[in-house]
Amino acid sequence: MRLKFDEQLDQLNNLLIEMGGMVEKAIADAIKALIEQDVELARTIIKADDDIDLKEQEIEDLCLKIILQQQPVAKDLRLVSSVLKMVTDIERIGDHATDISEITVFLANTQHPDDLEHIPQMAEATIKMVGKSIEAFVKKDLVLAKEVIAYDDVVDDLFDVVKYEIIEMIKKDSLSGDQAIDFIMIAKYFERIGDHATNIAEWVVFSLTGKGKHKDHQKK
Repeated sequence: MRLKFDEQLDQLNNLLIEMGGMVEKAIADAIKALIEQDVELARTIIKADDDIDLKEQEIEDLCLKIILQQQPVAKDLRLVSSVLKMVTDIERIGDHATDISEITVFLANTQHPDDLEHIPQMAEATIKMVGKSIEAFVKKDLVLAKEVIAYDDVVDDLFDVVKYEIIEMIKKDSLSGDQAIDFIMIAKYFERIGDHATNIAEWVVFSLTGKGKHKDHQKK
């Protein structure tokens, strides 16, 4: 019975790695499409969100199958239950990559400002957070999970910098009000991706320790 359970956990890990890779690619492609004003790539990201949703469903189905067949208790149940929470955050990360891509399509025929360098930095930071949070779960690495949680401050600080840059560009009349709103929204979506990666890492901590993660405290 335990052997079967361990095999299912390995399968669960592999599916999480696959889904994590899908959303990491979505984030990377979203910032590439934005910078290069690549509408076709943006539309590809939007279409690919359905695949992320299907992967979420596959993982949820496996989790429920494990619970019904293996009837895990204590730490094992906490681990599977945490995965059910984590995949929701991973799916929402994919949604935000889609949101960014939809704005990219909308901005396709406009002149982008040249000095919003910190938005790509936000994308890079969030890709790192997503990858490391899932790695922490697979490797059961408590230290790495806590590093991801702490790293969210980097993304929050970059968001503040982007807001300041946009305000300064509006003052200089180098950015229209409508564009300012769109780029603030893009930065906000990256900031939210960082929050969801933090949620994932916090669920890793909870799965390993039974402490530190409660629904009321989860970032939305």
